[in-house]
Parts: sequence; structure tokens; C-alpha cells
Amino acid sequence: MQSPTVYLIYQRQREIETFVSEPFFEVEAQFTAQHGVYKGKAKLKEPKREIIANLLRDRNIHPDTPGTITELTHTDKRMPAPQLHSLSTLQATANRRWKASPAIVLKTMQTLYEKKIVSYPRTDARHITPAEFAYLSASIEDFQNLIGHEFEVASRTPKKRFVDSSKVNEHHAIIPTKKLPTAAAVAKLSPLARNLYEEIVRTTLAMFHRDYLYTETKVTTNVNGLPFFTTGRTERDKGWKELFPPSKKTKNSEELTLPQLEREETVQSEIAIKEGKTQAPKPYTEGQLIAMMKTCGKLVEDQTETNVLREIEGLGTEATRSGIIETIKKHGYISVTKNIVAITDKGRVLCQAIEGSLLASPSMTAKWETYLRKIGNGEGTGQHFLNNVTKFIQKLLQDVPNELDKQEINIALPPAPSSRRKTYKPKEVAPCPACGNGTIVHRKSFYGCSNYKNGCKQTFPGTFLKKRLTPAQVKLLCTKGRTSVIKGFTSSAGKKFDAPLEFKDGKLMLDFK
Repeated sequence: MQSPTVYLIYQRQREIETFVSEPFFEVEAQFTAQHGVYKGKAKLKEPKREIIANLLRDRNIHPDTPGTITELTHTDKRMPAPQLHSLSTLQATANRRWKASPAIVLKTMQTLYEKKIVSYPRTDARHITPAEFAYLSASIEDFQNLIGHEFEVASRTPKKRFVDSSKVNEHHAIIPTKKLPTAAAVAKLSPLARNLYEEIVRTTLAMFHRDYLYTETKVTTNVNGLPFFTTGRTERDKGWKELFPPSKKTKNSEELTLPQLEREETVQSEIAIKEGKTQAPKPYTEGQLIAMMKTCGKLVEDQTETNVLREIEGLGTEATRSGIIETIKKHGYISVTKNIVAITDKGRVLCQAIEGSLLASPSMTAKWETYLRKIGNGEGTGQHFLNNVTKFIQKLLQDVPNELDKQEINIALPPAPSSRRKTYKPKEVAPCPACGNGTIVHRKSFYGCSNYKNGCKQTFPGTFLKKRLTPAQVKLLCTKGRTSVIKGFTSSAGKKFDAPLEFKDGKLMLDFK
């Protein structure tokens, strides 16, 4: 699970780095009607300003050419309350709102679970059964008092959107338990624990609230044959949204509100050509990475594998995804700064090495999960599965060294930081047979050229077919191109044998002549 996750981040960072921003030009207008001002945009987007200018000139459109409202439609819409939280959705929400890492959210949820005030947090379900709905329905007023927000209950009848036993396996969605904490006890929780608990309570109460109601208004303003389009929203009933504090984005969306307008009304115009630039994809936040791990099936071309990944909900489980992220952070493959996830040089080396293999793809998860399902259905055996995994690992060990020789890994990692332990000093072995300028030195687990910073990639493994290579043997390979007979090699089948080693065309090979 770790390598495909690292590769997801690497792919996004490569998209950002290779993205070439290009300019484009659009036409926007500010219209002044009898009861107020609104904005409109024409469906024109061209790479050069002159093209837009010519189009406007052909229609005899000037910056102050008046327009006419030719179409005006009002559509009443409703938005139901959000579904109940699984661990992933709660982690994504907490990361977006409070910049909390998925691992911290899971740890904090575990403390709330141990206090017995929330249900089991490691769940992928977003539904509950009628049993949970019954006690929640009976406790609505208590939870309202706890968060200090009373409202008239819209319905105590369970809805399929929230209550569905067929979609609950081992554990149901995350909800508050029957144990109701006092306001004082909630106040003593850590800020994140309090935020998480209140988020769960508010999301649960939203089940019983009214739908959010609004009217969507679409306006077409015609200026000398060029239509400008505007979409606005008028709130009719805040409904369940009143349970949640408005975000900055919501506060800044007042421009969506339109003044009173009439069809065939003539409006004054301020028309301008606006320049923009195409934007590169944004890097993942930790919360978005959790969501991406869950939906990575769309990155797999094989439809069968995509379906399997969709059913198992991607890489990892609700309980392990945050752990996977923490592990690849700990190993130095990714870094997280101000909630932004980035690939490190060490992570790049890993991704360049595994590029094109199953280790980089979620497909491996799908293939293994498919056979595990066969075992569950009595159509396969655990031993067969383990045998195939063993063969897969053995094949990797055989193929990866050759594949790495073909890969162009263009990153030189700095030496590992020194510790209090006795440092290992590389020993010079022989002149480098590849570049002629450097020296092959014996490091802890391999032999490499001292000229690697200038591009020399010549290395020799410390161990070949389970036999450790001595500095004297590597010196013979560098100077003579061949060793004497080396005893104790082990084949992939486990058989011992003896043979000389030969260094030819930059590669090590056994000499059975």
C-alpha cells in the first residue's frame, strides 16, 4: 500500500512541475439594472487578446454598449443534510477545517471512543441501523442543549439516506453514543477533541433538520447579439446549514445574490476583456490524500480492477490509511509542510525505480483483493495465495536489479545524517572502470563510484546471489573484468553452486565457461 501511495503524490508533483501555464482572454461585464448591479461572462475564451477584440468589433460592441435581459429563470432547489461520517470523511473534514493530520484525528477519536461518548471510529460505513436511529431520535433535545442550538425537528422518520441496515457491516457510521457528556466535560476536552465531537453531534442532528432550500436564478443578457451568462442563488431556508458555522468561503459568496431583475429590462454595461492564465494542479493536502487513496480506482485502466478497487474503497482501510501516510512520512518519502504534501528526493528515487511496475500501481491491491474474495467464497486457498505472493517477490528480486540498470534515476541523495554511533568510512577499492575519473569505494551495503555527484552511476552490489562480495573480488572485476571461482552462490531454487563472476558491458554475470 505504501509504494502506490507515494507514487500518487509523485504523479501529482510531476503534473505540477511539468505544467506550462498559458494565457487566455475572456469577456466579462458588469451590468447595472434598475434595482442593482450584477456580473456576466460571455462564453468566449481565446489565447490572444486580438481575437476577442475583433469579435467584439464585428458585433459593434463597445465598453458601454447597453444590454437587454433576454432570459430569466428561477428554479427552486433543495439540498439534503450531509451523510453521517465514516473515519475518512471525518479525517478529510478535520484536515480541511482545522488542518489536523489524519493520524492525529484517529488518535483523538480513539480517546473519545475510550470515553464512551462516540461510537467505534475505525469504520467505513456512513449509515446506521434502526436501533441507533431510535436512541438518537429520543435524545435530540439533549444533544440540542449540549451544543446550544435548538430547532424544530422536521421528521423523526428514518430516511434511507441515513438508515440502512444493508449498508452496515461490522460497524455503523460514527455517531454520539447514549452516554451524554455534560457541557463542562465537553469544555475540558482538547480543542480538536471538542471540535470533532461537536462535528459528529451536529452531523447527526442534521438528520432531523429541514433541507437547505434555495432558488437558483439564471440570467442571459444580450449585448448586440453576444450573450452574457449569470447564475445566482437566493437562500429561502437555511435548514440544516444553521447547525454549522459558516466557513470563510461561504462568507465570501455574497456575490451570488442577484438584485431583482425583469425580463426585457435594458441594463447599462461596463464591458472589458479580462486576461487569465491556466492554473497548474494543486498539491494534495493530507485530507485530500486520504480521499485520493479511497478513490484511486479511477487511476486504473482495467475496468475489472477499477470495480474491485471501488468496492474495497481503494488503498488501505479506514483504520490503516492514516498509518500508511505516517509510515511514508517517517521513512522520508514525503514531507508535510503547512498541511501540503510533497514528495522528497528519496521518494522521487523510489518512484523512478518502481515506475511502470505493479509496485507503483493500485492494480496490485486489486489483484490480491480479487483472490482474497475467492478464498472467502471457497474458490481459492490461502496456501495458493501465499505461494503466488512468494513468486511475485522472487520475481521482483530477479527483475528489479536489471530494470534499475535501465532506469534513468537523476537524483543523487545526500549521505545519511551522522549519529553518535561509530561512522563507517568508505574504503577505496579500485579505479572506476566506467568513468575513469573516480574510485570505486566500499560502502556499508554496496560498492559505488566516488564520482557519483558528477553523474557516474557505476555500482557493484555488496551481496550477489546471497554471497557477500569482498573488496578483493570487486577489485578484480574493476581491473581484470573477472574473478576467480567464488564458492557459495545460491540459486533462486535454493541450490548452492560455485562460479567465477565476470564484469562485461557494465553488468555483472556468472561465467560458467
